[in-house]
Amino acid sequence: MSANTDPTVVITGASAGVGRATARAFAEKGARIGLLARGEAGLEAAKQEVVDAGSEAVVVETDVAHPEQVDTAAEAVEEAFGPIDIWVNNAMTSVFSPVSEMEPDEYERVTAVTYLGYVYGTQVALDHMRPRDEGTIIQVGSALAYRGIPLQSAYCGGKHAIQGFTESVRTELIHEDSNIQLTMVQMPALNTPQFEWVRSRLPNKPQPVPPIYQPEVAAEAIVWAAHNDRNELWVGGSTLKAILGNRVIPRRLDYLLARTGWNAQMIDEPVDSDRADNLREPVDDDTDFGARGSFDNKARERSYLLWAMTHPKQVAALTVGVAFLLWDLLGRLGDGSA
Repeated sequence: MSANTDPTVVITGASAGVGRATARAFAEKGARIGLLARGEAGLEAAKQEVVDAGSEAVVVETDVAHPEQVDTAAEAVEEAFGPIDIWVNNAMTSVFSPVSEMEPDEYERVTAVTYLGYVYGTQVALDHMRPRDEGTIIQVGSALAYRGIPLQSAYCGGKHAIQGFTESVRTELIHEDSNIQLTMVQMPALNTPQFEWVRSRLPNKPQPVPPIYQPEVAAEAIVWAAHNDRNELWVGGSTLKAILGNRVIPRRLDYLLARTGWNAQMIDEPVDSDRADNLREPVDDDTDFGARGSFDNKARERSYLLWAMTHPKQVAALTVGVAFLLWDLLGRLGDGSA
């Protein structure tokens, strides 16, 4: 970490959703934030939230699909706050559509942002961290990095690619005996504004596949991962089920998703055919969408799995306590004293 006790953090996709919530969470702990995204209104609002939390932020309008812009953004952040301590790759875009209706340029664009944006961000972060041999890179992943679902082939492909890329880079860092930490945080469905602006060919409005969690849950996991040496962190019971289920019964999941995967991604409300999408251009140049989407009434405020994974000592103590109670109960039943 830099000589200043307040770390310098870079967050891509910082104007809304998970990135926005994460910027606020880091700011509340005193971090100085480099906010990277395309949407001007969202970036400025995110900066104000960081200031309101008592910290500092610098805004750099950046399309992560262009490596030269990512590199320029990193230089601007270090000029403002000094060496980068934590880099969070989070920017994404997607298209809700059957494969048969996807256009080649849509796959190209989703891949450029959702996958190559992480590659470029990781390369730039490593360029700045290697001379000091310290720093942390967080890849905001998804249960979909392990388990593909219908209607999101481009996004699932990008998340799968991030998983393989991250594992490859981690082995190289170990080979170098590097002290740089590389962590992937696998997320569940989240209540973010992306469902208001993602390109969609669905007949009804898209939604996250329930159960849905608030973006602040994701932010809590990212901040924890940035300060704890862990290869991977799973958030939400649905993430656990998806990853382990895909390892054990992948074919059964294929058939289950074939039956349920369409309706689970839509609400019973027609989509506006004229709505703007952010595939090519930001939709928040004039409007701030904030961190949360429109599913507050369905979204969970906490993840018990996340608590368990981030409190291993308490979980171990609880497990031992329950085991002793069961042992005592079985003993009492055995001697007839219960």
